[in-house]
Amino acid sequence: MRDMRRVVAWAVGLALTAPVAGAAAPPPATRWDAPGARNPLLPGYFADPSIVHDKGRWYIYATIDPWGDDRLGLWTSDDFRNWTFSTPAWPAKAAATSPTSGDAKVWAPSVVRAANGRWYMYVSVGSEIWVGSAPSPAGPWSDANGGKPLIPGNFRPGYHMIDAEAFVDDDGTAYLVWGSGLNWVNGRCFVARLDSSMTKLDGAPKDCTPAHYFEAPFLIKSGKSYLLTYSWGNTTKDTYQVRYAVGTSPMGPFTEAPNSPILETHADRQIISPGHHAIFRDHGRAFILYHRQSLPWPPADGAVLRQVAVDALTITGDRIAPVTPTHDGADIPGTARRRDAGLAWRASASSARDAAHSPERADDDSYATGWAARADDPAPWLQADLGRERTLRESRLRPLFPTRPVRVTLESSRDGRHWNTALAEVARSGSPIVLRHAVTARYLRLHVTPASLLEWTIE
Repeated sequence: MRDMRRVVAWAVGLALTAPVAGAAAPPPATRWDAPGARNPLLPGYFADPSIVHDKGRWYIYATIDPWGDDRLGLWTSDDFRNWTFSTPAWPAKAAATSPTSGDAKVWAPSVVRAANGRWYMYVSVGSEIWVGSAPSPAGPWSDANGGKPLIPGNFRPGYHMIDAEAFVDDDGTAYLVWGSGLNWVNGRCFVARLDSSMTKLDGAPKDCTPAHYFEAPFLIKSGKSYLLTYSWGNTTKDTYQVRYAVGTSPMGPFTEAPNSPILETHADRQIISPGHHAIFRDHGRAFILYHRQSLPWPPADGAVLRQVAVDALTITGDRIAPVTPTHDGADIPGTARRRDAGLAWRASASSARDAAHSPERADDDSYATGWAARADDPAPWLQADLGRERTLRESRLRPLFPTRPVRVTLESSRDGRHWNTALAEVARSGSPIVLRHAVTARYLRLHVTPASLLEWTIE
């Protein structure tokens, strides 16, 4: 597998932003299924990401696909490449509900640090906006508004009260932007100041909707200008995109920039419907974190499964340069380029669903691909050949859906003919799922149900 990575190394894309007028065309795009691709950034299906970097640790909060969950997803990493999944105790569908709540799940978190030093989360639950607080990005998170929504579902009838994003200005004043339409039309964007508690609106909200707005507003400041970025189109189709508008105040008005959109579908690069983003800066550079449709597209079963990606962003004054989205991802200063790959191994399996789900996909250092057995395989397994006998202490598994339990049994063999139980059946969830096994063997055989896996790391 490592040899295959070297063969395709030439395909690693270098384009991070679109060229300006007169610049050279971007280099050829890495294929979506190329080994070593760093986008998707996270293993599994997630959307609407929010990102925080605090005390050397990265935090990404995200909607759990398909189409939300009763909980929120939280990923943490110290190197931006190896991520660990958890679900905070708050927010939860059962804990954040009111008489005005709808049946929508937990969506679209926004996490910021306030002038008072505490952290605040604004999150959509039941098509209304709730606010929680914590002493650190890691939590523990709890409701901060007396068990009621900050923006109830009936706040502006006819529009979705979702997709809230907080913005803290240079003077410490905080603002909240939010809003969406219904049935993929008539999106409206609202903005209001937050008071010093971060849990109340300070004054009446204002409709600041720019042209071609549907949902997912994100407000940033560049120089003296305020840039309202947002999504337009339909995330379930190939029309989703990021646009932006410019204003002189966080409250607007905002005028759409002439070079919108800045991020959109690139069919030639196999990148479909990028949007609902967050913008962050690190070491003086800007980046855009966003979701896009999983591949291949369109999905055979019609499921809405999105994945999180990151690319570089260029902001000059009140203009944002169009992004050339990549599968290679962005080089963020001080972070790892590759994940902890463990030992090299040769893959085989009882079966493969198709060529796109062959066994070596479970060790190709890419979260876009993975192994899956045929549906009619009565006893599926995935096997690793380490090349020679080794002392093997653990396996780390990256399932497609970290919130769903998988059943795992592990066998070991020195010669590939005689097998011993290295780990009796266990049921686990999460990512990575860590399996301890102190064995000396050349071969490991993994029985996993459901019979699919994004990555298997062996050490």
